[in-house]
Amino acid sequence: MNYVKLVETYQKLEETSKRLEKTFIISEFLKTIPKDDLAEIVLLLQGKLFPNWDEHKVGVASRLVLKAINKATGIDSKNIEKEWKKTGDLGIVAENLVKQKKQRTLMSHDLSVRKVFENLRKLSELGGIGTVEKKLQLIAELLTSARPLEAKYIIRTVLEDLRVGVGEGSLRDSIVWAFFEDKIGLKYLEEEKQIEVKDREEYNKYLNAVQRAFDLTNDFSTVAQSAKLGLKNLEEKSITLFKPLKVMLALKVKDAKEGFERCGTPADIEYKLDGFRIQAHKEGSKIKLFTRRLDEVTKQFPEVVGYIKENVKGDSFMLDSEAAGFDPKTDKYLPFQSISQRIRRKYNIEEMAKKFPVELNVFDIIYYNGKNMINEPFRERRKIIEKIVTNKKRKIVVVKNLITSSEKDVERFYKESLAAGNEGIMMKNLSAPYKPGARVNYMVKLKPTMETLDLVIVGAEWGTGKRATWLSSFVLACKHRGEFLEIGKMGTGIKEKTEEGTSFEELTKLLKPLILSEKGREVKIKPKIVIEVKYEEIQKSSNYSSGYALRFPRLRTLRLDRDPDDCSTLSMVEGLYHGQKKR
Repeated sequence: MNYVKLVETYQKLEETSKRLEKTFIISEFLKTIPKDDLAEIVLLLQGKLFPNWDEHKVGVASRLVLKAINKATGIDSKNIEKEWKKTGDLGIVAENLVKQKKQRTLMSHDLSVRKVFENLRKLSELGGIGTVEKKLQLIAELLTSARPLEAKYIIRTVLEDLRVGVGEGSLRDSIVWAFFEDKIGLKYLEEEKQIEVKDREEYNKYLNAVQRAFDLTNDFSTVAQSAKLGLKNLEEKSITLFKPLKVMLALKVKDAKEGFERCGTPADIEYKLDGFRIQAHKEGSKIKLFTRRLDEVTKQFPEVVGYIKENVKGDSFMLDSEAAGFDPKTDKYLPFQSISQRIRRKYNIEEMAKKFPVELNVFDIIYYNGKNMINEPFRERRKIIEKIVTNKKRKIVVVKNLITSSEKDVERFYKESLAAGNEGIMMKNLSAPYKPGARVNYMVKLKPTMETLDLVIVGAEWGTGKRATWLSSFVLACKHRGEFLEIGKMGTGIKEKTEEGTSFEELTKLLKPLILSEKGREVKIKPKIVIEVKYEEIQKSSNYSSGYALRFPRLRTLRLDRDPDDCSTLSMVEGLYHGQKKR
Protein backbone atom coordinates (compact mmCIF):
# COMPACT_ATOMS: atom_id res chain seq x y z
CA MET A 1 0.00 0.00 0.00
CA ASN A 2 1.22 3.52 -0.76
CA TYR A 3 2.23 5.48 2.34
CA VAL A 4 0.11 8.43 1.23
CA LYS A 5 -3.05 6.40 2.02
CA LEU A 6 -1.93 6.06 5.64
CA VAL A 7 -1.01 9.76 5.72
CA GLU A 8 -4.50 10.74 4.55
CA THR A 9 -5.88 8.74 7.48
CA TYR A 10 -3.49 10.45 9.91
CA GLN A 11 -4.72 13.81 8.65
CA LYS A 12 -8.37 12.91 9.18
CA LEU A 13 -7.61 11.67 12.70
CA GLU A 14 -5.73 14.84 13.56
CA GLU A 15 -8.64 16.98 12.42
CA THR A 16 -11.13 15.53 14.95
CA SER A 17 -11.09 15.22 18.72
CA LYS A 18 -14.19 13.00 18.81
CA ARG A 19 -13.38 9.44 19.88
CA LEU A 20 -16.21 7.74 17.94
CA GLU A 21 -15.28 9.63 14.79
CA LYS A 22 -11.66 8.53 15.16
CA THR A 23 -12.85 4.95 15.64
CA PHE A 24 -14.95 5.14 12.48
CA ILE A 25 -12.07 6.63 10.44
CA ILE A 26 -9.70 3.86 11.54
CA SER A 27 -12.27 1.09 10.98
CA GLU A 28 -13.01 2.25 7.43
CA PHE A 29 -9.28 2.39 6.71
CA LEU A 30 -8.64 -1.08 8.18
CA LYS A 31 -11.14 -2.58 5.73
CA THR A 32 -9.00 -1.37 2.79
CA ILE A 33 -5.62 -2.66 3.99
CA PRO A 34 -4.10 -5.68 2.21
CA LYS A 35 -3.37 -8.63 4.53
CA ASP A 36 0.41 -8.33 4.08
CA ASP A 37 0.46 -4.67 5.22
CA LEU A 38 -1.99 -4.93 8.11
CA ALA A 39 0.45 -5.61 10.99
CA GLU A 40 2.79 -2.77 10.01
CA ILE A 41 -0.03 -0.28 9.47
CA VAL A 42 -1.69 -1.05 12.82
CA LEU A 43 1.64 -0.33 14.53
CA LEU A 44 2.11 2.87 12.52
CA LEU A 45 -1.41 4.03 13.40
CA GLN A 46 -0.22 4.02 17.02
CA GLY A 47 2.97 5.87 16.06
CA LYS A 48 4.96 2.73 16.84
CA LEU A 49 7.44 0.54 14.99
CA PHE A 50 7.46 -2.29 17.54
CA PRO A 51 4.80 -3.91 19.75
CA ASN A 52 4.57 -2.87 23.42
CA TRP A 53 6.54 -5.89 24.60
CA ASP A 54 9.46 -5.39 22.17
CA GLU A 55 12.52 -3.69 23.69
CA HIS A 56 13.82 -2.16 20.45
CA LYS A 57 14.03 1.64 20.56
CA VAL A 58 14.16 4.01 17.59
CA GLY A 59 16.65 6.17 19.49
CA VAL A 60 16.60 9.33 17.36
CA ALA A 61 16.83 12.74 19.03
CA SER A 62 15.51 16.03 17.64
CA ARG A 63 18.99 17.28 16.71
CA LEU A 64 19.56 14.28 14.44
CA VAL A 65 16.22 14.96 12.75
CA LEU A 66 17.30 18.56 12.10
CA LYS A 67 20.38 17.24 10.30
CA ALA A 68 18.28 14.77 8.28
CA ILE A 69 15.96 17.57 7.12
CA ASN A 70 19.03 19.60 6.13
CA LYS A 71 20.48 16.64 4.22
CA ALA A 72 17.22 15.94 2.38
CA THR A 73 16.24 19.53 1.52
CA GLY A 74 19.56 21.32 1.31
CA ILE A 75 18.10 24.12 3.45
CA ASP A 76 20.51 25.72 5.92
CA SER A 77 20.41 24.26 9.45
CA LYS A 78 19.98 27.70 11.05
CA ASN A 79 16.84 28.32 8.99
CA ILE A 80 15.52 24.87 9.93
CA GLU A 81 16.11 25.66 13.62
CA LYS A 82 14.31 29.02 13.30
CA GLU A 83 11.32 27.27 11.75
CA TRP A 84 11.38 24.70 14.56
CA LYS A 85 11.34 27.38 17.27
CA LYS A 86 8.46 29.08 15.48
CA THR A 87 6.22 26.00 15.07
CA GLY A 88 7.39 23.77 17.95
CA ASP A 89 6.83 20.71 15.73
CA LEU A 90 9.61 19.18 13.62
CA GLY A 91 6.95 17.32 11.64
CA ILE A 92 5.44 20.62 10.46
CA VAL A 93 8.96 21.93 9.81
CA ALA A 94 9.67 18.94 7.53
CA GLU A 95 6.33 19.47 5.75
CA ASN A 96 6.99 23.18 5.15
CA LEU A 97 10.57 22.75 4.00
CA VAL A 98 9.84 19.86 1.65
CA LYS A 99 7.30 22.21 0.03
CA GLN A 100 10.06 24.78 -0.40
CA LYS A 101 12.51 22.40 -2.08
CA LYS A 102 13.49 23.93 -5.40
CA GLN A 103 13.32 20.63 -7.21
CA ARG A 104 12.53 17.04 -6.40
CA THR A 105 15.39 14.68 -6.98
CA LEU A 106 15.31 12.44 -10.05
CA MET A 107 15.58 9.54 -7.61
CA SER A 108 12.18 10.31 -6.04
CA HIS A 109 9.38 7.78 -6.23
CA ASP A 110 6.10 6.95 -4.50
CA LEU A 111 6.75 5.74 -0.97
CA SER A 112 5.18 2.48 0.14
CA VAL A 113 4.21 1.71 3.73
CA ARG A 114 6.69 -1.18 3.65
CA LYS A 115 9.58 1.11 2.61
CA VAL A 116 8.84 3.65 5.36
CA PHE A 117 8.38 0.93 7.97
CA GLU A 118 11.59 -0.92 7.04
CA ASN A 119 13.74 2.22 6.91
CA LEU A 120 12.51 3.42 10.30
CA ARG A 121 12.84 0.00 11.92
CA LYS A 122 16.47 -0.17 10.82
CA LEU A 123 17.16 2.91 12.97
CA SER A 124 16.91 0.72 16.09
CA GLU A 125 19.28 -1.94 14.73
CA LEU A 126 22.26 0.28 14.00
CA GLY A 127 25.28 0.47 16.30
CA GLY A 128 29.02 1.06 16.25
CA ILE A 129 31.13 3.33 14.07
CA GLY A 130 29.22 5.42 11.54
CA THR A 131 25.83 4.89 13.21
CA VAL A 132 24.83 8.57 13.12
CA GLU A 133 25.58 8.88 9.41
CA LYS A 134 23.67 5.69 8.62
CA LYS A 135 20.64 6.92 10.58
CA LEU A 136 20.80 10.26 8.79
CA GLN A 137 20.85 8.45 5.45
CA LEU A 138 17.82 6.28 6.28
CA ILE A 139 15.68 9.27 7.32
CA ALA A 140 16.91 11.57 4.54
CA GLU A 141 16.23 8.88 1.92
CA LEU A 142 12.56 8.86 2.93
CA LEU A 143 12.30 12.65 3.09
CA THR A 144 13.84 12.98 -0.38
CA SER A 145 11.01 10.94 -1.89
CA ALA A 146 8.28 12.22 0.42
CA ARG A 147 5.40 14.54 -0.36
CA PRO A 148 5.13 17.39 2.21
CA LEU A 149 2.43 15.68 4.31
CA GLU A 150 4.31 12.38 4.17
CA ALA A 151 7.41 14.16 5.48
CA LYS A 152 5.40 15.53 8.42
CA TYR A 153 4.30 12.09 9.63
CA ILE A 154 7.60 10.36 8.87
CA ILE A 155 9.34 12.78 11.24
CA ARG A 156 6.64 12.50 13.89
CA THR A 157 6.94 8.70 13.75
CA VAL A 158 10.73 8.92 14.09
CA LEU A 159 10.30 11.12 17.16
CA GLU A 160 7.51 8.87 18.53
CA ASP A 161 5.19 11.88 18.74
CA LEU A 162 2.45 11.20 16.19
CA ARG A 163 -0.15 13.64 17.65
CA VAL A 164 -3.25 12.07 16.09
CA GLY A 165 -4.82 10.87 19.35
CA VAL A 166 -5.26 7.15 18.75
CA GLY A 167 -5.76 5.42 22.10
CA GLU A 168 -6.02 1.71 22.85
CA GLY A 169 -9.80 1.95 23.24
CA SER A 170 -10.30 3.52 19.81
CA LEU A 171 -8.05 0.96 18.15
CA ARG A 172 -9.76 -1.98 19.87
CA ASP A 173 -13.23 -0.75 18.87
CA SER A 174 -12.15 0.01 15.30
CA ILE A 175 -10.94 -3.61 14.88
CA VAL A 176 -14.40 -4.82 15.96
CA TRP A 177 -16.16 -2.36 13.64
CA ALA A 178 -13.92 -3.21 10.67
CA PHE A 179 -13.97 -6.99 10.80
CA PHE A 180 -17.24 -7.91 12.54
CA GLU A 181 -19.56 -5.15 11.29
CA ASP A 182 -21.94 -7.61 9.62
CA LYS A 183 -22.04 -9.85 12.71
CA ILE A 184 -23.06 -7.06 15.11
CA GLY A 185 -25.26 -4.96 12.82
CA LEU A 186 -23.36 -1.78 13.58
CA LYS A 187 -24.01 1.55 11.90
CA TYR A 188 -22.08 4.80 12.43
CA LEU A 189 -24.37 7.85 12.33
CA GLU A 190 -22.07 10.54 10.94
CA GLU A 191 -24.23 13.54 11.67
CA GLU A 192 -24.86 12.59 15.32
CA LYS A 193 -21.33 11.11 15.74
CA GLN A 194 -22.95 8.10 17.40
CA ILE A 195 -23.20 4.37 16.77
CA GLU A 196 -26.28 2.23 16.41
CA VAL A 197 -25.96 -1.46 17.30
CA LYS A 198 -28.72 -3.98 16.56
CA ASP A 199 -27.51 -6.63 18.98
CA ARG A 200 -25.60 -5.20 21.95
CA GLU A 201 -24.92 -8.64 23.43
CA GLU A 202 -23.33 -9.81 20.18
CA TYR A 203 -21.35 -6.57 19.97
CA ASN A 204 -19.96 -7.11 23.49
CA LYS A 205 -19.00 -10.70 22.58
CA TYR A 206 -16.74 -9.52 19.77
CA LEU A 207 -15.48 -6.54 21.78
CA ASN A 208 -14.48 -8.85 24.63
CA ALA A 209 -12.80 -11.26 22.19
CA VAL A 210 -10.62 -8.46 20.78
CA GLN A 211 -9.84 -7.13 24.26
CA ARG A 212 -8.94 -10.63 25.50
CA ALA A 213 -6.64 -11.21 22.53
CA PHE A 214 -4.89 -7.91 23.26
CA ASP A 215 -4.61 -8.72 26.97
CA LEU A 216 -2.84 -11.97 26.08
CA THR A 217 -0.53 -10.61 23.35
CA ASN A 218 -0.07 -6.92 24.21
CA ASP A 219 0.08 -6.33 20.46
CA PHE A 220 -2.77 -4.88 18.38
CA SER A 221 -0.94 -5.66 15.13
CA THR A 222 -1.30 -9.43 15.63
CA VAL A 223 -4.82 -8.96 17.06
CA ALA A 224 -5.92 -7.17 13.87
CA GLN A 225 -4.46 -9.94 11.72
CA SER A 226 -6.39 -12.57 13.70
CA ALA A 227 -9.63 -10.55 13.65
CA LYS A 228 -9.41 -10.28 9.86
CA LEU A 229 -9.40 -14.10 9.76
CA GLY A 230 -12.41 -14.40 12.08
CA LEU A 231 -13.54 -14.95 15.67
CA LYS A 232 -12.01 -18.44 15.91
CA ASN A 233 -8.53 -17.07 15.18
CA LEU A 234 -9.00 -14.40 17.85
CA GLU A 235 -10.07 -16.97 20.42
CA GLU A 236 -6.97 -19.06 19.71
CA LYS A 237 -4.67 -16.24 20.85
CA SER A 238 -2.66 -17.23 23.89
CA ILE A 239 0.05 -16.04 26.24
CA THR A 240 3.57 -16.27 24.85
CA LEU A 241 6.40 -16.58 27.34
CA PHE A 242 9.05 -13.82 27.19
CA LYS A 243 6.48 -11.40 25.70
CA PRO A 244 5.44 -9.55 28.88
CA LEU A 245 1.84 -8.59 29.63
CA LYS A 246 0.66 -5.36 31.20
CA VAL A 247 0.09 -5.95 34.89
CA MET A 248 -3.21 -5.77 36.77
CA LEU A 249 -3.60 -2.60 38.86
CA ALA A 250 -5.58 -1.70 41.98
CA LEU A 251 -7.92 1.08 43.06
CA LYS A 252 -7.46 2.91 46.38
CA VAL A 253 -9.93 2.69 49.25
CA LYS A 254 -10.20 4.76 52.42
CA ASP A 255 -10.73 1.91 54.90
CA ALA A 256 -11.31 -1.83 55.40
CA LYS A 257 -15.08 -1.43 55.19
CA GLU A 258 -14.86 0.04 51.66
CA GLY A 259 -12.34 -2.66 50.78
CA PHE A 260 -14.77 -5.43 51.75
CA GLU A 261 -17.58 -3.67 49.85
CA ARG A 262 -15.48 -3.88 46.67
CA CYS A 263 -13.79 -7.25 47.20
CA GLY A 264 -16.48 -9.21 49.04
CA THR A 265 -16.08 -11.32 52.17
CA PRO A 266 -13.96 -13.12 53.02
CA ALA A 267 -11.12 -11.37 51.16
CA ASP A 268 -7.41 -11.99 50.77
CA ILE A 269 -5.36 -9.35 52.61
CA GLU A 270 -1.67 -8.94 51.71
CA TYR A 271 1.30 -6.74 52.53
CA LYS A 272 1.61 -3.84 50.07
CA LEU A 273 5.32 -3.37 49.52
CA ASP A 274 7.00 -0.16 48.35
CA GLY A 275 9.07 -1.80 45.64
CA PHE A 276 8.61 -2.34 41.92
CA ARG A 277 6.77 -4.95 39.91
CA ILE A 278 8.70 -7.84 38.42
CA GLN A 279 7.05 -10.16 35.93
CA ALA A 280 9.20 -13.30 35.89
CA HIS A 281 9.06 -15.67 32.88
CA LYS A 282 10.59 -19.14 32.82
CA GLU A 283 10.72 -21.85 30.18
CA GLY A 284 13.16 -24.72 30.64
CA SER A 285 16.38 -23.21 31.97
CA LYS A 286 15.69 -19.76 30.51
CA ILE A 287 14.47 -17.00 32.88
CA LYS A 288 13.73 -13.38 32.04
CA LEU A 289 12.56 -10.50 34.26
CA PHE A 290 10.40 -7.56 33.13
CA THR A 291 9.26 -4.37 34.87
CA ARG A 292 5.76 -2.89 34.93
CA ARG A 293 6.67 -0.85 31.82
CA LEU A 294 7.70 -4.10 30.07
CA ASP A 295 11.45 -3.33 30.11
CA GLU A 296 13.69 -6.36 30.52
CA VAL A 297 15.87 -6.16 33.67
CA THR A 298 17.26 -9.73 33.78
CA LYS A 299 20.89 -8.55 33.73
CA GLN A 300 20.31 -5.96 36.46
CA PHE A 301 18.98 -8.58 38.90
CA PRO A 302 21.09 -11.76 38.49
CA GLU A 303 20.48 -12.76 42.12
CA VAL A 304 16.69 -12.73 41.54
CA VAL A 305 17.16 -15.04 38.56
CA GLY A 306 19.08 -17.36 40.91
CA TYR A 307 16.37 -17.21 43.58
CA ILE A 308 13.72 -18.22 41.03
CA LYS A 309 15.86 -20.99 39.54
CA GLU A 310 16.55 -22.52 42.95
CA ASN A 311 13.24 -21.96 44.74
CA VAL A 312 10.35 -22.10 42.24
CA LYS A 313 9.18 -25.46 40.86
CA GLY A 314 7.82 -25.69 37.32
CA ASP A 315 8.93 -26.23 33.73
CA SER A 316 7.32 -22.99 32.57
CA PHE A 317 5.59 -20.11 34.33
CA MET A 318 4.89 -16.39 34.45
CA LEU A 319 4.88 -14.91 37.96
CA ASP A 320 3.67 -11.49 39.12
CA SER A 321 5.72 -10.18 42.03
CA GLU A 322 7.23 -7.17 43.79
CA ALA A 323 10.95 -6.65 44.31
CA ALA A 324 11.29 -4.90 47.67
CA GLY A 325 14.52 -3.38 48.91
CA PHE A 326 15.62 -4.01 52.50
CA ASP A 327 18.29 -2.85 54.89
CA PRO A 328 20.64 -5.80 55.62
CA LYS A 329 21.46 -4.29 59.04
CA THR A 330 17.93 -3.71 60.37
CA ASP A 331 16.19 -6.31 58.15
CA LYS A 332 13.44 -3.72 57.49
CA TYR A 333 11.95 -2.99 54.09
CA LEU A 334 13.12 0.24 52.45
CA PRO A 335 11.21 2.71 50.23
CA PHE A 336 11.40 2.38 46.45
CA GLN A 337 13.87 5.30 46.12
CA SER A 338 16.59 3.23 47.80
CA ILE A 339 16.62 0.58 45.05
CA SER A 340 15.34 2.54 42.03
CA GLN A 341 18.84 3.08 40.67
CA ARG A 342 19.26 -0.68 40.21
CA ILE A 343 16.67 -0.73 37.40
CA ARG A 344 18.83 1.29 35.01
CA ARG A 345 22.26 0.15 36.24
CA LYS A 346 24.35 -1.60 33.56
CA TYR A 347 27.72 -1.73 35.31
CA ASN A 348 29.01 -2.90 38.74
CA ILE A 349 25.87 -4.99 39.08
CA GLU A 350 27.22 -7.39 41.74
CA GLU A 351 28.38 -4.48 43.87
CA MET A 352 24.95 -2.83 43.55
CA ALA A 353 23.21 -6.09 44.48
CA LYS A 354 25.20 -6.22 47.74
CA LYS A 355 24.64 -2.54 48.47
CA PHE A 356 20.92 -2.52 47.61
CA PRO A 357 19.60 -6.09 48.08
CA VAL A 358 16.03 -7.02 47.15
CA GLU A 359 13.57 -9.68 48.22
CA LEU A 360 11.17 -11.02 45.61
CA ASN A 361 7.61 -11.21 46.96
CA VAL A 362 5.48 -13.43 44.70
CA PHE A 363 1.75 -12.68 44.83
CA ASP A 364 0.23 -14.08 41.62
CA ILE A 365 0.74 -16.48 38.72
CA ILE A 366 -0.42 -15.79 35.17
CA TYR A 367 0.79 -18.95 33.37
CA TYR A 368 1.92 -22.33 34.67
CA ASN A 369 3.27 -25.42 32.89
CA GLY A 370 1.58 -24.67 29.58
CA LYS A 371 -1.70 -23.43 31.09
CA ASN A 372 -3.06 -19.89 30.89
CA MET A 373 -4.12 -19.05 34.48
CA ILE A 374 -5.76 -15.63 34.06
CA ASN A 375 -9.34 -16.93 34.18
CA GLU A 376 -8.71 -19.12 37.23
CA PRO A 377 -10.07 -17.67 40.52
CA PHE A 378 -7.47 -15.92 42.65
CA ARG A 379 -7.76 -18.48 45.48
CA GLU A 380 -6.60 -21.23 43.04
CA ARG A 381 -3.75 -19.09 41.71
CA ARG A 382 -2.64 -18.37 45.28
CA LYS A 383 -2.67 -22.12 46.11
CA ILE A 384 -0.33 -22.77 43.16
CA ILE A 385 2.24 -20.16 44.18
CA GLU A 386 2.16 -21.43 47.78
CA LYS A 387 2.83 -24.92 46.44
CA ILE A 388 5.64 -24.11 43.99
CA VAL A 389 7.57 -21.34 45.81
CA THR A 390 9.98 -22.34 48.59
CA ASN A 391 10.14 -19.38 50.99
CA LYS A 392 13.66 -18.08 51.66
CA LYS A 393 13.50 -14.93 53.76
CA ARG A 394 15.12 -11.89 52.14
CA LYS A 395 15.53 -13.83 48.89
CA ILE A 396 12.15 -15.03 47.61
CA VAL A 397 8.85 -15.47 49.46
CA VAL A 398 5.14 -15.75 48.79
CA VAL A 399 3.84 -12.37 49.95
CA LYS A 400 2.45 -12.50 53.50
CA ASN A 401 -1.33 -12.72 53.58
CA LEU A 402 -4.44 -13.18 55.69
CA ILE A 403 -7.90 -14.37 54.63
CA THR A 404 -10.62 -12.79 56.74
CA SER A 405 -14.06 -11.14 56.89
CA SER A 406 -13.19 -9.09 59.98
CA GLU A 407 -12.42 -5.37 59.81
CA LYS A 408 -10.55 -5.71 63.14
CA ASP A 409 -8.28 -8.40 61.65
CA VAL A 410 -7.62 -6.14 58.67
CA GLU A 411 -6.75 -3.20 60.95
CA ARG A 412 -4.32 -5.34 62.95
CA PHE A 413 -2.66 -6.71 59.77
CA TYR A 414 -2.50 -3.18 58.33
CA LYS A 415 -0.60 -1.87 61.37
CA GLU A 416 1.71 -4.89 61.24
CA SER A 417 2.50 -4.18 57.56
CA LEU A 418 3.27 -0.52 58.25
CA ALA A 419 5.53 -1.48 61.16
CA ALA A 420 7.48 -3.78 58.81
CA GLY A 421 8.24 -0.78 56.57
CA ASN A 422 5.55 -1.36 53.93
CA GLU A 423 3.19 1.10 52.25
CA GLY A 424 0.01 -0.56 53.55
CA ILE A 425 -2.09 -3.53 52.44
CA MET A 426 -3.84 -5.00 49.40
CA MET A 427 -7.34 -6.52 49.53
CA LYS A 428 -8.37 -9.03 46.84
CA ASN A 429 -11.52 -10.86 45.78
CA LEU A 430 -10.85 -14.58 46.15
CA SER A 431 -12.96 -15.55 43.11
CA ALA A 432 -11.66 -12.92 40.67
CA PRO A 433 -9.64 -13.54 37.48
CA TYR A 434 -6.37 -11.82 36.55
CA LYS A 435 -7.08 -8.86 34.24
CA PRO A 436 -3.89 -7.71 32.43
CA GLY A 437 -3.48 -3.97 31.99
CA ALA A 438 -6.66 -3.04 33.87
CA ARG A 439 -7.27 -1.10 37.07
CA VAL A 440 -9.87 -3.46 38.54
CA ASN A 441 -12.43 -2.84 41.28
CA TYR A 442 -11.95 -6.26 42.90
CA MET A 443 -8.35 -5.59 43.99
CA VAL A 444 -7.75 -2.51 46.14
CA LYS A 445 -4.99 -0.86 48.14
CA LEU A 446 -5.19 0.78 51.55
CA LYS A 447 -2.48 3.31 52.44
CA PRO A 448 -2.22 5.82 55.29
CA THR A 449 -1.07 8.83 53.29
CA MET A 450 -2.83 10.90 50.67
CA GLU A 451 -2.57 9.15 47.31
CA THR A 452 0.44 10.21 45.25
CA LEU A 453 0.11 10.60 41.48
CA ASP A 454 2.23 9.04 38.75
CA LEU A 455 2.64 11.89 36.25
CA VAL A 456 4.56 12.35 33.00
CA ILE A 457 6.98 15.21 32.36
CA VAL A 458 5.87 16.98 29.15
CA GLY A 459 7.79 20.26 29.44
CA ALA A 460 10.39 22.20 31.42
CA GLU A 461 12.47 25.38 31.50
CA TRP A 462 16.22 25.80 31.31
CA GLY A 463 17.44 27.10 34.66
CA THR A 464 19.33 30.30 35.37
CA GLY A 465 22.56 31.10 37.21
CA LYS A 466 24.29 27.99 38.52
CA ARG A 467 21.40 25.87 37.17
CA ALA A 468 21.71 27.26 33.62
CA THR A 469 22.74 23.87 32.18
CA TRP A 470 19.92 22.02 33.95
CA LEU A 471 16.24 21.68 33.20
CA SER A 472 13.89 22.80 35.97
CA SER A 473 10.26 23.88 36.57
CA PHE A 474 8.92 20.64 35.13
CA VAL A 475 5.48 20.59 33.48
CA LEU A 476 3.47 17.56 34.63
CA ALA A 477 0.61 15.76 32.87
CA CYS A 478 -1.98 13.07 33.54
CA LYS A 479 -3.62 10.96 30.83
CA HIS A 480 -7.09 11.15 29.30
CA ARG A 481 -8.26 9.13 26.28
CA GLY A 482 -4.81 8.76 24.79
CA GLU A 483 -3.75 12.38 25.40
CA PHE A 484 -1.53 13.92 28.08
CA LEU A 485 -3.18 16.85 29.87
CA GLU A 486 -1.15 19.33 31.91
CA ILE A 487 -1.84 19.51 35.64
CA GLY A 488 0.88 21.78 37.01
CA LYS A 489 4.56 22.66 37.32
CA MET A 490 6.98 21.17 39.81
CA GLY A 491 10.35 22.43 41.02
CA THR A 492 10.72 21.01 44.53
CA GLY A 493 11.83 17.64 45.88
CA ILE A 494 14.70 17.54 43.36
CA LYS A 495 18.27 17.50 44.68
CA GLU A 496 21.30 19.59 43.73
CA LYS A 497 23.61 16.57 44.06
CA THR A 498 22.95 13.13 42.55
CA GLU A 499 24.20 11.29 45.64
CA GLU A 500 21.38 12.92 47.66
CA GLY A 501 18.61 11.51 45.42
CA THR A 502 17.00 12.34 42.08
CA SER A 503 18.86 15.46 40.93
CA PHE A 504 18.35 18.23 38.38
CA GLU A 505 21.38 16.88 36.52
CA GLU A 506 19.97 13.33 36.40
CA LEU A 507 16.56 14.52 35.15
CA THR A 508 18.24 16.74 32.55
CA LYS A 509 20.26 13.77 31.21
CA LEU A 510 17.08 11.70 30.90
CA LEU A 511 14.97 14.46 29.34
CA LYS A 512 17.44 16.22 27.02
CA PRO A 513 17.22 13.54 24.26
CA LEU A 514 13.41 13.79 24.49
CA ILE A 515 13.19 17.54 23.75
CA LEU A 516 10.72 18.09 20.90
CA SER A 517 10.93 21.89 20.66
CA GLU A 518 12.45 24.93 22.35
CA LYS A 519 11.08 28.47 22.66
CA GLY A 520 13.36 30.75 24.67
CA ARG A 521 13.99 28.93 27.95
CA GLU A 522 10.87 26.77 27.59
CA VAL A 523 11.10 23.27 26.12
CA LYS A 524 8.46 20.75 25.11
CA ILE A 525 9.32 17.16 26.01
CA LYS A 526 8.17 13.84 24.57
CA PRO A 527 6.01 12.11 27.23
CA LYS A 528 8.22 9.27 28.41
CA ILE A 529 9.57 9.89 31.92
CA VAL A 530 7.19 9.10 34.79
CA ILE A 531 7.64 10.52 38.28
CA GLU A 532 5.71 9.94 41.49
CA VAL A 533 4.45 13.25 42.86
CA LYS A 534 3.27 14.33 46.31
CA TYR A 535 1.13 17.45 46.77
CA GLU A 536 -0.88 19.34 49.37
CA GLU A 537 -4.16 19.54 47.48
CA ILE A 538 -5.83 19.27 44.06
CA GLN A 539 -7.54 22.47 42.92
CA LYS A 540 -9.78 23.38 39.98
CA SER A 541 -7.84 25.47 37.47
CA SER A 542 -8.36 26.90 33.99
CA ASN A 543 -4.59 27.39 33.59
CA TYR A 544 -3.99 23.74 32.67
CA SER A 545 -5.59 21.53 30.02
CA SER A 546 -6.69 18.95 32.63
CA GLY A 547 -8.86 21.58 34.36
CA TYR A 548 -6.98 20.92 37.62
CA ALA A 549 -3.78 22.06 39.33
CA LEU A 550 -1.67 20.52 42.08
CA ARG A 551 -0.95 22.75 45.08
CA PHE A 552 2.71 22.52 46.11
CA PRO A 553 3.65 19.46 43.99
CA ARG A 554 6.98 17.88 44.87
CA LEU A 555 8.95 14.92 43.59
CA ARG A 556 8.69 11.74 45.62
CA THR A 557 10.69 9.55 43.27
CA LEU A 558 11.59 8.83 39.68
CA ARG A 559 9.60 5.83 38.35
CA LEU A 560 11.65 4.34 35.51
CA ASP A 561 9.74 1.08 36.09
CA ARG A 562 6.50 2.71 34.87
CA ASP A 563 5.24 3.48 31.39
CA PRO A 564 3.58 6.78 30.35
CA ASP A 565 0.49 4.81 29.29
CA ASP A 566 0.11 3.65 32.91
CA CYS A 567 0.32 7.10 34.49
CA SER A 568 -2.53 8.53 36.57
CA THR A 569 -5.64 9.32 34.56
CA LEU A 570 -7.85 12.41 34.63
CA SER A 571 -10.65 10.32 36.18
CA MET A 572 -8.28 9.36 39.04
CA VAL A 573 -7.44 13.04 39.57
CA GLU A 574 -11.16 13.91 39.60
CA GLY A 575 -11.85 11.09 42.08
CA LEU A 576 -9.11 12.35 44.43
CA TYR A 577 -10.37 15.93 44.05
CA HIS A 578 -13.92 14.98 45.08
CA GLY A 579 -12.59 12.68 47.83
CA GLN A 580 -10.56 15.45 49.47
CA LYS A 581 -13.61 17.75 49.52
CA LYS A 582 -15.44 15.17 51.64
CA ARG A 583 -12.67 15.02 54.24
